[in-house]
This record gives sequence, C-alpha cells and structure tokens, in this order.
Amino acid sequence: MSAPHRTPGTLRSAEEHLAAVLARVTPLPAEDVALAELAVEPPGRTLGAEVRAAALVPPFDAAAMDGYAVRLADLPADGSPVTLQVVGDLRPGDPVPAAPEGCERDFGDYSGENSPRNRAHNASPAAVRIMTGAPVPGWADAVVPVERTSTGRFVAGGPTTEHDVTLARQPRGHVRRQGEDVRPGDLLGRTGDAVTPALVAVAASAGLTSLPVRRRPRVAVLSTGSELVTAGGRAEPGRIPDSNSLLLAALARAAGADVVRVGAVPDDPDALRTALDTVVGGVDLVVTTGGVSAGASDVVRAVLDAPDARLADVDVAAVGLRPGRPQALARWQGVPWAALPGNPVSAFVSFALFVRPAVGVLAGREPVLPVRRTVAEAWPSPPGRTHVVPVRTVRPGVVERATPPDPAPGPGSGGHATAALLGADGLALVPPDVDKVDAGDEVDVLPLDLPFGAGAPGGAA
Repeated sequence: MSAPHRTPGTLRSAEEHLAAVLARVTPLPAEDVALAELAVEPPGRTLGAEVRAAALVPPFDAAAMDGYAVRLADLPADGSPVTLQVVGDLRPGDPVPAAPEGCERDFGDYSGENSPRNRAHNASPAAVRIMTGAPVPGWADAVVPVERTSTGRFVAGGPTTEHDVTLARQPRGHVRRQGEDVRPGDLLGRTGDAVTPALVAVAASAGLTSLPVRRRPRVAVLSTGSELVTAGGRAEPGRIPDSNSLLLAALARAAGADVVRVGAVPDDPDALRTALDTVVGGVDLVVTTGGVSAGASDVVRAVLDAPDARLADVDVAAVGLRPGRPQALARWQGVPWAALPGNPVSAFVSFALFVRPAVGVLAGREPVLPVRRTVAEAWPSPPGRTHVVPVRTVRPGVVERATPPDPAPGPGSGGHATAALLGADGLALVPPDVDKVDAGDEVDVLPLDLPFGAGAPGGAA
C-alpha cells in the first residue's frame, strides 16, 4: 500500500464510535426456556449461564450394533469361532437387565476376563440376541455384530431368537458404556455460547428440561425521507422506493434479532417523534436511517437538536469512515437509538460496524473480529478516512473488490455501487493514510457471512 503525507482531520475513529454505541447496551437477562420450545424457535439465542449435565449419557450400557451380547471370557482370544446357545432377545425400550449380585457399578474397566461382571458370572456360556440401543445384560461385556456371525442378518418378522449362533471375538466391543459420553456435573455450555441443535439434544439426553437463555433482542427499524414510497408502489418523479427499512430489517434479523419494521417516516419532526413513541415500548434498540446530516430536510437532526423530555444522551458525530461519516446516538424514552446515514451503502456499512455488534452485546455473544486477507487486484483508496470496501472471496484467504453482477459502464460501476453488495461476503477496512491498495497487500476484512456475528472495526491494514 502507498501512503501520502497527509494529516487526518479531527474525526471520531470507527473504534471510538463503536465504543460509544456499545456503552449504551448491556446483555439481556437470562430466562429458563423449555428445550421443546428452543428446538422450534428461530436461531440466535445464547446461554445466560453455564449449563451442566444432570444425568449419565448413556444412562445404561447399550448395544452399539445389532448382534449378540456375549461375555469375552467365553470367546477364544485367538479369534477361533465358538457356538453359543441364544438365551434371550433384547430390543430398545426393554428394561435394563439386572446385573449379577456383587457386580456394583464403579465406572471402572468393564472389559476383559478379570472385569467385575465376569467375576460375578457363573452361568454357562451363552449369547443374547440384541438390537442397537437395547440395554446390555449385566454379565455381558461385548456385542458381536450379526453380520459377523452364522446368522448373517436379522429378518423383520422372523424368529425372535435363534437356537444357537456361531461367532468369534471381535476387535471392538460395540458397547456404549453407561456414562461414557456425559456424567452428572459435566460442563455442556458456557455463558454466551450459542444455543445450537446439538446443545438442545445433549441437554435433553443429560437430564435437563430447559436452558437458561437470553431472549432474542428486539430491534425497531425505520427510514426517514418524504421522498420514500413503499417498495413496489408507484414511484412518481422525485420519489424512490423505501429500500432502507427493508435493508435494516433484514440485517437485524440476520444478526439474531426480532424486528419491528416501521417503514418510511416523512421529513416531519412530529411524525418522527410519534413513530418513536409508538415503537420504544417493546424494543431494546431503535435504528433509523437518513436525516442525520446537516441538510434542511434532515429530520433526525431536527429532533435531536430540539429540547425534549423524552430525549437523552444525544451524541452527534462525524466518524472517519467512507462511506458512513454522519452518525448519531441518543436514547428515546430510555431506549438506545442509533441513527445511521441514509445512503444505502452507508447504512449497510454502519449497521455492520456499529449496530450488529450492539445486537451481539444484547444477545450476550462475543464479537466476531476482522480477519487478515490478501488482495488479489489493486484498487484506489481515497485517503483521509477509513475506506470501507465491499469485497468477495476469490479463493481461501484472498479477496477482491466486489462489483455488481452485471456492472453498467461508467463511474457508478465500481465497488461503491449499491449492487456491489450483492456479491460481497466481507468489508475491507482500509486505513485513512492509504491512497492505494496493491495486489498482494493484506487488509483487515470484516466477515459478512457469519450468522449472528457481531463485527468490530479492526486495526491498520
């Protein structure tokens, strides 16, 4: 990268603005939610406390294969086949057979001729037909798969037991021992871990019925501008579709939030105040786009600049970003409010750098940090502010500037175009003292394709 001799202006850094945003949010409290409910909820929940097992997994010695439960002491060590009488049939759901008297459970070594169950077994050599998942008899310490016996396979509707079976010792025992996966008190999840399908399943197996989780953050989104019409509606000259409220809603949903979408609000301070009053009662964060600069129609600035008992902690900032310079923060009736610029790419960038991390804090998640990537082809970078460039991965560890799928000719076809976001899977963060990114340079890239991630601006590239 080449860097011109230029002193940056007095702008707030992206890191400083992120700190100001995150100072306004705290993790939501935990609540116990039934596993049956968590299993069908949208993803995005995190644990509000650590979770430990309450029961053994498996709860009993279980067959890992369809076959015959046997005692290893009855099978020659050299692998020679023997014929054993089949004395029973065990299926999943059958009661656990009682262990012989004196064979107490101690989680010790239950294999080999000197195991407690073998010492307690005085019966004649025998085998029990057993299906996968069925409880293994207390005297048995191995299962020989049916395909490795004289039976060959079990036939549905056939005899429930064979008179006898010829089999031999196998390299593996094919028995899942009681408690070999999980024991009471084992740590299943830490505070902040995502509630995944695996966690729900393991928790159920380990004797739990609910998990302490934080609810999904509730985020209200709206766009400002009298020029906006409902997407799909008739756009008369001078009017444009309201894409920003759809953008914010989709981004908030992807960040793991439940979304209240207000839509477009005209450039009227009273209309904006009414919209804010309507939504703040049930949300944890309000996000708006547009009206945050210094124009005559910038309705957000008009509301932020006017005295109002509902308004607190106003923070209007010029952030050293390109795009995304005008930003504002406040509280409306105590609810944090992030006001983003109205340009769609600026709104996208601002959400990724500032709002997504705030949603992550509310949800109790750790931030997803930028990663270093190598640049495939050079691009210019206007100095003075951190240049945020949509990029896409061309091969592992290598990115290029994203362009629209079908770029139009002319100056609007570069990576700054809104359509370039369609192909982007990351945002490159180019430092303000760099005027060109060369092929082979390394840059910090904030991933966009991580579900429910929380981004944070990185250091110098």
